[in-house]
Formats: sequence, structure tokens, C-alpha cells
Amino acid sequence: MNEVLPITSRDNPLLKRLRVLAQDNSAYRKQGQVWLEGDHLCRALLARQQRPAIALFTESAWASADTSLKYMAPKIHTVPDALMAGISGLESPAGMGFVWDLPQDQVLQPGAPTVVLDRLQDAGNVGSILRSAAAMGFDQVVAIKGTAGLWSPKVLRAGMGAHFGLRLVEGLSPDSLDGLELPLLVTSSHEGQWLQAATLPWPCAWVMGHEGQGVGEALAARATQSVRIVQPGGEESLNVAAAAAICLHASACSRLSQVL
Repeated sequence: MNEVLPITSRDNPLLKRLRVLAQDNSAYRKQGQVWLEGDHLCRALLARQQRPAIALFTESAWASADTSLKYMAPKIHTVPDALMAGISGLESPAGMGFVWDLPQDQVLQPGAPTVVLDRLQDAGNVGSILRSAAAMGFDQVVAIKGTAGLWSPKVLRAGMGAHFGLRLVEGLSPDSLDGLELPLLVTSSHEGQWLQAATLPWPCAWVMGHEGQGVGEALAARATQSVRIVQPGGEESLNVAAAAAICLHASACSRLSQVL
């Protein structure tokens, strides 16, 4: 069983590094690791047969934690509860967290059912779309340059563990999507075929556009199909995460009907 090493100083180098990972949206790119705070994210990682590099527990959480969480990392540390509060990016700090090494060389996989994020800014929207993508059977999410960091702390929390079931590729240009070798589907609030009447291809790539500007011209020009969602209530447009959930669910239903 791995040795449990206590940390008592807030100036400990590991704690300094974790503060950055927990609070800096771009730190994961430099460190190649993410901080997974809380029981839910940690269990979601383990459920995907992944293992953390480091586990950190508060002294009080360690006393009550079960062994399915305690001894999953080669390096295990405990800290006083007050020190965990200094690391956390949450209003109510969790009692535990994992440090996980990010997958290396995540490149575009041709033919994989994909969701494309075109310069989305809101971390909550991005995380919500990742959850919908994973739930609806999409294997890959790619982010065009200008999109919020897929592994940033807020997106990780909003994703609720969906990250670990997806191939995530960041920093692409619209030209890069030619390598998907899939039909591109875009949404619009004012033009295109009604979603409920459309014949949806599978596999495909759905493009979800910027919260204010929508899908950019370069991607719209590559679209195989444009659809719109019925809105009898008369709102000008839907939140992009809500629109994504509707469109991805429509694809999942269409795919199921083709199988049955």
C-alpha cells in the first residue's frame, strides 16, 4: 500500500502548483495536468479506467474516505483542511482531489462522430455541451481557436466527468475540419430546414457557434446542411448549450431509428 505523506506548509511546492491549476484557465496547457476537485470528478475518472498521478485529501476527509478512492494514486498526500481551502477554486472546498496527466497528442480522428465548438466563450456552455456530446454517443469534441479552454477548471466542473469519455482536440482552424471527412451540420435561428423534418446523416459533425455571433463564415461555407429549431414561444434564439442538446439528441434518435 502506498505511503501517505502529510503536507503542513502552504508554501509546499506541490500546493503552489495546485493553486495555479485550480485557478488559472490556461495552466493545464503549460503543466500537462489537471486538478480534479471533489468526489464526483475523481470517481468519474476512475470509472473510465483512468488513474491519477497524485491524490490529495484533507485530514478530515482522509479519515472517512473509502479505499476505492484512498489508494488509487502512486503519490498520496494529506493536508490540514485550511490548506485545501487555499487551493480550491470553489466557494465550498472539497475534501479531496486528484492530479491527472492529460492525454498526449490528441489529434483529429477522421470519421468519428464529432461536435465542433466555434469560438464559444462561456465555460458553463462548453461543459454542458461536452456532457450532451458524451450522453448522445459523440466520440470527439474539437474546439476552434478562440474557444474557452476545454480543460480549464470551470469547464471541467461543468462537464461533470464527460471529459474522460471523449477525445478532445483544441486550437484548430476551420481548414483543419476538412480532415474530419464528415458532413458538417450547422444551426441557424432564421434559415435552414426544420430540425424535426431533416434527414440527419450518421456519423456527422455538428457545429455550435459563438454565443453572440453564431457559426463563423468559414465554417458555414463548409456546411453540408443547415437546420433550425422550432421555437413557437417566439424567442430570438436559444442558448447554445440548449440548442446543442436538442440537435445532438435528434442525431441520437435518428441513429437509433436507422438501427431498429
